[in-house]
Amino acid sequence: MTTRRWDFAMARGTKRWLAAIGLAGALALSAAVPAQAAAAGGNNDFACRPGAAHPNPVVLLHGTFATYYEDLNFLQADLAARGYCTFSLTYGAYPQFPFVGGLKPVAESSLEIKDFVERVRAATGAAKVDVVGHSEGGLQSIYLAKMQGIQSEIGKVVAIAPPTHGANASGLLTLAYTLLGKSTWDTIVKTIGLPIFADELDGGAAIVALNTGPVAQPGIDYTVITSRYDELVTPTETSFIREPGVHNRYVQDSCPFDPVGHIGEAYDLNVWHLVRNALDPAHATPIKVCAVGSPG
Repeated sequence: MTTRRWDFAMARGTKRWLAAIGLAGALALSAAVPAQAAAAGGNNDFACRPGAAHPNPVVLLHGTFATYYEDLNFLQADLAARGYCTFSLTYGAYPQFPFVGGLKPVAESSLEIKDFVERVRAATGAAKVDVVGHSEGGLQSIYLAKMQGIQSEIGKVVAIAPPTHGANASGLLTLAYTLLGKSTWDTIVKTIGLPIFADELDGGAAIVALNTGPVAQPGIDYTVITSRYDELVTPTETSFIREPGVHNRYVQDSCPFDPVGHIGEAYDLNVWHLVRNALDPAHATPIKVCAVGSPG
């Protein structure tokens, strides 16, 4: 790894870690994720066989400028520790920037995700998978369910802060600068352009395709979770799917004083609880003690 790539990876990891402080430090790894997490199969264990309690494997999708190992990775560990077979991939990465995913157009990345879902189903023998995504990953989970012809293979979609109806340009630029730094951002734009940047905007190709006709597909259970204090996908109502049968949740409906922001939503214990409720509604529980998430 070159020094430049090492510095870049370290910088991104540091920024993600600052958001992960919303886990209340070691609480996420001690209380929320039991010590037997490794024994539960871990991530991308294609020998994992879903049990009766959680029959659908869970595919987790990271956001723009992220990877499978830094965004929903802590949530993945929590779910694996609770007996779920969990899988994730870095989608939408260019060879020039292997440490950054979610850069290709939504439709192109969606094909990668579709292939991965079918690989997971074939390996585990499961009839359906559940898909959990954050930010662009949330958008991808909704897009996948509608646009890739595999509706019958998806049981539940849980989208965290997705730009369902389009993000604003200033929000995406803020996200880019926060996670990458302006220098790396400028290098990426000069080298490969950034089609995802236009694709996620209001009026972008993916947003138009997704919102032409009903978004929610028959036979799939949808839950959309976001924060009233999300500073990047704004207005926050933009995330929601106002269609019959879709469960739209603000974190603050359960925890009014949680200030969690966009990046922090991937690491927020209250969000995790809502995700678990969405994946297993028959055993859903109220949040008894609210955590305080990262506002950024």
